[in-house]
Amino acid sequence: PMSKNKKPEVWQRHRVEEGPDYHVLQVRFDWLRHPKSQKEMKRLVLETNDWVNVVATTPKNEIVVVRQYRFGVEKITTEIPGGMVDHGEDSRAAALRELKEETGYTSDEWLYLGSVEPNPALFNNACHTWHAKNAAKTGEMQPDEGEDIVVATLTIDEIRREIQAGTFRHSLALLALTKVFDLWTSNLKV
Repeated sequence: PMSKNKKPEVWQRHRVEEGPDYHVLQVRFDWLRHPKSQKEMKRLVLETNDWVNVVATTPKNEIVVVRQYRFGVEKITTEIPGGMVDHGEDSRAAALRELKEETGYTSDEWLYLGSVEPNPALFNNACHTWHAKNAAKTGEMQPDEGEDIVVATLTIDEIRREIQAGTFRHSLALLALTKVFDLWTSNLKV
């Protein structure tokens, strides 16, 4: 019989082989010993900074979104503001910075909604989710050199239509939205 409390064994790393540095991530190859067979196996790890996503809601409960061309999927997507946490920066500071840079919006009311591991099979980082309540446009966008962003605010119904149309498909952004929607529907003050 299967035990609910049984856990797999930890693989022991015996050596590390540095791979190429691609600016946004560093490739690493770990040589590990399989805990049962004792066979040595090479595994790919992508080292990168933590990421942050921001669900910014306006006083009218509209959600601030960004539309941009994404190279990986080769199309324009709708997402929420977000980006990398810089070295030495905490996720809250990164959330404030990314919201302001990508949208021109700011907020004085921030709620941390936790973190997830984007893909623990390959990546070594976490993605932090922040809710910026009563966000207002207080300045101009300051996108990075490699960004071309259009900002919009959408109602919940408009977000649902974007999801159904397949233009809002970023998994981490969708997860962040569900955390805020859960707050709203649980009758908690947001």
